[in-house]
Amino acid sequence: SGQVRGLCGTFNGDQRDEFTTPEGDVEPGVAAFANAFRAAGACPALGPAIPDPCHGFPGNRERAETACAVLMGPAFQ
Repeated sequence: SGQVRGLCGTFNGDQRDEFTTPEGDVEPGVAAFANAFRAAGACPALGPAIPDPCHGFPGNRERAETACAVLMGPAFQ
């Protein structure tokens, strides 16, 4: 606790600083935060909206829905 930083957050109990960039800035949104970790030229920058992951991988929708059902089910309540 309190010793991590990056795409998984800070794990310090303060949700206000979860989107801290490598430069130490706190971004207000997901896209700007994710873009701060993007390797230049490796992939396109995210826009202001969060993309639907199923559009890029349409064959995985059923598998993802099955996995989500387990996570949202009684075992994790």
